[in-house]
Amino acid sequence: MNIQIFGKAKSFDTKKAERYFKERRIKYQAIDLKKTGISKGELTSVLRCVRLEDLLDPGHPDASLLTYLAYPEDKIEKILEDGTLLRAPIVRNGKQATVGYQPDVWKTWE
Repeated sequence: MNIQIFGKAKSFDTKKAERYFKERRIKYQAIDLKKTGISKGELTSVLRCVRLEDLLDPGHPDASLLTYLAYPEDKIEKILEDGTLLRAPIVRNGKQATVGYQPDVWKTWE
């Protein structure tokens, strides 16, 4: 398994996801969405599994702004500029991805 956890430092669900993999001694790479963000390739991979609307953090102050952008490419560009627009955690295992705390799905990856 090649697990990546895209999260936010103050996100309770991000911490729970990290604990889930630590307890099972599964190595993972933690990526802070605020500091590092997400690359276009990684975001494209996640979007193959998860709808763009499900990735957006509804609590972010600029989340409503994205609804006014007409094209998905414009929304993606805005997300690449500000990774905190994404819900956390985004957990990626190769071509598979989830958003939020999803231990039932992660069990199927083991």
